[in-house]
Amino acid sequence: MGIGKIVRRTFLGLGTAAVGGVAFGVWYYNRPYDNPLEAAEGEGVFNPFVKIAEDGTITVITPRAEMGQGIHTTLAAMVAEELNVSLAAVRAEVGPNAPVYYNSAMLAEGAMPPHFEDGFAAQAQRETMRVVGKLFGMQVTGGSSSVIDGYVRMREAGAMARAALIAAAAERWGVAPSSLRAENGSVIDTANERTASYGELALAAATVEVDTPALKPASEWRVLGRSQPRVEIGEKVTGAPIFGIDVELPDMLHGTVVISPRFGAPALSVNMDAARAVPGVRDVVAIETQTGRGFGIIADHTWAAFEGARALEVEWGAAPYPPDDEGIDARLVEAIQADADHALMDKGDVDAAFADPQGNLVEAEYGVPYLAHATMEPMNATAQITDQGLELWLGTQAPGIVAGRCAAMLGLEYEQVTVNQLHLGGGFGRRGEVDYPLYAAALAQHADGRPIKVTWSREEDMRHDTYRPAALGRFRAVVPEGGAATAVEMKIAAPSIMASVIARTYPNLSAMGPDKTITDGAYNQPVAIENHRVSAHVADLAIPVGFWRAVGNSYNGFFHEGFMDEMAEAAGMDPLAFRLAMMGDDDRLAPARACLERVAEMAGWGEPLPEGKGRGIAHMLSFGSWVAMVVQVDATEDIRIEKVWVAADPGTVMDPRNFRDQIISGAIFGFSQALGQEINFADGRVVQENFWDYTFMSMGQSPEFEIDLLQTADKMGGAGEVATPPAAPALANAIHDATGQRLRRMPFSRDVRFLQV
Repeated sequence: MGIGKIVRRTFLGLGTAAVGGVAFGVWYYNRPYDNPLEAAEGEGVFNPFVKIAEDGTITVITPRAEMGQGIHTTLAAMVAEELNVSLAAVRAEVGPNAPVYYNSAMLAEGAMPPHFEDGFAAQAQRETMRVVGKLFGMQVTGGSSSVIDGYVRMREAGAMARAALIAAAAERWGVAPSSLRAENGSVIDTANERTASYGELALAAATVEVDTPALKPASEWRVLGRSQPRVEIGEKVTGAPIFGIDVELPDMLHGTVVISPRFGAPALSVNMDAARAVPGVRDVVAIETQTGRGFGIIADHTWAAFEGARALEVEWGAAPYPPDDEGIDARLVEAIQADADHALMDKGDVDAAFADPQGNLVEAEYGVPYLAHATMEPMNATAQITDQGLELWLGTQAPGIVAGRCAAMLGLEYEQVTVNQLHLGGGFGRRGEVDYPLYAAALAQHADGRPIKVTWSREEDMRHDTYRPAALGRFRAVVPEGGAATAVEMKIAAPSIMASVIARTYPNLSAMGPDKTITDGAYNQPVAIENHRVSAHVADLAIPVGFWRAVGNSYNGFFHEGFMDEMAEAAGMDPLAFRLAMMGDDDRLAPARACLERVAEMAGWGEPLPEGKGRGIAHMLSFGSWVAMVVQVDATEDIRIEKVWVAADPGTVMDPRNFRDQIISGAIFGFSQALGQEINFADGRVVQENFWDYTFMSMGQSPEFEIDLLQTADKMGGAGEVATPPAAPALANAIHDATGQRLRRMPFSRDVRFLQV
């Protein structure tokens, strides 16, 4: 065993969880994963995250997908902080696919207890989930977890490298390491007035074993906690070829796919002659993967492939689900009328409270449609089969899962699949799926060893998404005059995301236990209700559904905070005062109170508004962050969102400007679903085709934002998704304030007109 390997193992042993280690076997859990980095000539590899070259180049491996959220900047900043260099002194490099880059924080977010629940059982469940993340080496990006997951590991990586550099200098100079300091890319011996650059020390330092260093306290941060320029922004504004769609390889073929427009339905007959006759088309082949079946067109260029797809004549079978919106809605009603599948919140005696209600009885039904991800960069992947195995180029949120699934389909070993991770032109959960690399790998089998880039048309993408599920909610509450609700029952019906994802990703496995995503954002919110039940009713719908930005919180936020306003109205209370009353005196909910009070202060809540204008408020706890939002609308003509105020508390903020950008991005994503997005079905097929009939909030519609970041919560929360859930309910509540019209179904454009710009 070389010294370098000892250093790596020392690093990998840090930050392990004792509870999980006991549960799963200390040795097995603490075993180090191999460091996948190979040192180039004149380069020292310090650990899986840090390389330093003799010329002083510091490379930080950022193992999460960059899909516009700025994560490469923040992860690199964590390492720079502990190395005592500026962010400009390091360069971020996308890491290879390797289990050492596992994400345990995303798995922990899947634990059932509410974020503010810290009892032994809750902690044990989160630690167990973290253990699962490490044991399976799950290199994934999602769940607003990247900063949380990297907070210790990336800083430790920088601190270990710093300590090794100091140790190497101490050995060179024959002094004690404690007499030296590392700063601005050099190790300094003040007593003897000498310095050595990190580059000069790199090769020796990479072989030194050091003890676990102490991480810098926040009070000494010079990089973290400050807004930093994005490390990839230069490439983006200059149009550098950094996305999957930009891949160009020698001798490359092009392709596209025609998958059954009715999910799961087979082709009853096909005539390939017209498609094969299109100039530039080389072949048309059948595709059958675990995620779908259809046909692939192999061509000399993408346009020919698209023309071949249009010319293909296929008769498809019937859909194994209701063919239209009415039938789908009926399935949701059927599910919600049946017994619940599970209830993650069930306390008090709800049935008795409603049998003899002591107060006003409030009842309402809410609904949301299916939604597409509609990433700006169309789905694409490039694949090549060589003597060594399969090589892929794509933007993916889950490179390890992609490698495993493609290997299984082609009969290869996992190690024979190389995934070249590229930037994502939007992900939102869609690029955690494996269908598009599977199709590319399937077509590569017919490419005679040449690389083939498989690009979906926008229409193919829109009509073959893994959609945010449609959902239906029926709610009732007992609300005394002037006080908080004493009983609340929420029934929520939706197809199971987890069952759908597991069925198409790991067909040999079955989903087990309750699917948290159905009621996430409803059962675990900061309220204290004596009689409280939130139940999930799984709808039997074979339309593929998946993780969409904020997942279950995205629609349950609308349900929860829309109904909260209705309860406030029934109590005869101001919506802000009612929300505060609903929290009781639970100290754990202090961040929620602080966010609500702060956003109310920012917005001048309670001040009179001109005729035709209104304000709505909402608060959501999701992905560990507390977010309160006030929306102001002008409804004198078509409705315009004028201004949005946000107070958010994620505990600790690494990069304030980037966090604010994520708040704005998430809110606009949430407003977009409210303004007009929906996926409809007719004849078993998706109706929408492109951005012209599946729109987003335009720049002209976008409001002014004012954001304040609080840092009082005792645990770190996420950024990327947390502003999506409160956006729609705050908007609905504002429209009600302005017009008196209560909106209970998305998109709101079904019932009101928004300003078109």
